[in-house]
Amino acid sequence: MHAKAVMEEQWRAILNNDAAYDGQFFYAVKTTRIFCRPSCKSKPPKKEHVHIFHTAEQALSAGFRTCKRCKPSGTRMPDEEWIQLITQFIDNHYMEPLTLGKLAEISHGSPYHLHRIFKRVQSVTPIEYIQQRRIEKAKELLIQTDKFVTEVGQMIGLHNTPYFITIFKKNTGHTPAEYRQRNRSNDEEALSDE
Repeated sequence: MHAKAVMEEQWRAILNNDAAYDGQFFYAVKTTRIFCRPSCKSKPPKKEHVHIFHTAEQALSAGFRTCKRCKPSGTRMPDEEWIQLITQFIDNHYMEPLTLGKLAEISHGSPYHLHRIFKRVQSVTPIEYIQQRRIEKAKELLIQTDKFVTEVGQMIGLHNTPYFITIFKKNTGHTPAEYRQRNRSNDEEALSDE
């Protein structure tokens, strides 16, 4: 890997989105696996997560992907690949407070563009996908654990219990308690039939 430590001058260029440094170096962020031009308007990363490359090709060969916002290699990341990365992020962080703005920020895109492309690729909006993921996990927890409904809501990122119950019922047709009872009854009947 041709990455090198960030010098103070380069760090200032990144923080100031200084276009004068474009072409002199590229910076890559370990946590997102995305690389940018110094002038990129994306939220500045933590300094300890940054690697510096002399060329876009070096960053690409090190496994980093191009930023959707500043297009450092002159080419765009395919929409499907970009949405796949965002979907993976949601799958791993659904229990955290996620907004369209936060997803756009971490994926180096605009909220409008992200919303539009995500809906085209996944057939649901990012927020609908987050809710689906949360409800699927809640279903698992309700069947596989004895945790209280409030605890299950908190574990999936819905800390307001009445809101969790409302969203759950809207998606499943049952309250969380009804869902647990109904599915445990079905499991017990299946076992007694064997």
